[in-house]
Amino acid sequence: MALPSPQSIIETIRSWDASDDVNASYLRPTINRLKASSTPGLGGPTTLPELTASELSALIDHTQLAPTATPDDYTQCFEEARRYTFASVCIPTAYVPAATKSLADTQVAICTVVGFPLGHSHHEVKAAEAQWALQHGASEIDMVVPIGAVKAHAWKRLARHIRAVVKALRSEPGSPTLKVILETALLSNAEKAVTCYIADTEGADFVKTSTGFSTGGATVEDVALMRHMVDDETGVKASGGVGSASDVARMVAHGATRIGASGSVGIMEGFSNAETAY
Repeated sequence: MALPSPQSIIETIRSWDASDDVNASYLRPTINRLKASSTPGLGGPTTLPELTASELSALIDHTQLAPTATPDDYTQCFEEARRYTFASVCIPTAYVPAATKSLADTQVAICTVVGFPLGHSHHEVKAAEAQWALQHGASEIDMVVPIGAVKAHAWKRLARHIRAVVKALRSEPGSPTLKVILETALLSNAEKAVTCYIADTEGADFVKTSTGFSTGGATVEDVALMRHMVDDETGVKASGGVGSASDVARMVAHGATRIGASGSVGIMEGFSNAETAY
């Protein structure tokens, strides 16, 4: 496993058309971040963490977003979150009120998704969906970027989407958390780097790898690149294909600070049986 080469990513970005001054204003600082040293990041991982059961569960957003999920499936999801005290449940906006009611007496946060899973929604629609979810009990929003805009290198449009949702979150009480989903399997390393830089500077609290509904999920290579591109205070969520405690430990060593998983219970049961996270 080789981490992405910063120089190779820089060369790709330099090959793009930067005649638009606004777009160029995103590319130059992205290149500067790529030149910096970062561990964890493209400088390499840290030592694999020795996680306790409570530390492991506190990293996981327990996810139920299956298109065939029934009300009973969501009830089970909430019961599992209560049992293991996961960081959050990540569910569709329609189930935010039910999750809020079910988990009101716990420390489990309510996370939901907007513009999911394709990112096509207008930025004002994403903002409205996020605001509705917050008003009905959510405290964390996972927003899908306009993937086509990223592929077209329409960086101003990408920034407008993130800025609109950040504004919606900041208009609500408390300190809601915004996670920006890149859908890394569809992007080049250079596109991932610029997207992370823009998400970070526009006020996102996390960058997130994947929806789990595309052609691939989280990889340590993507996590390392994303960690490299955001400030220390900004989180990195590895989502999609993380299926064991050892997977979690590897993601954390490369810079992940949150894990999205639909197989969270299996991760916890596997950890309990193995008594180790790596």
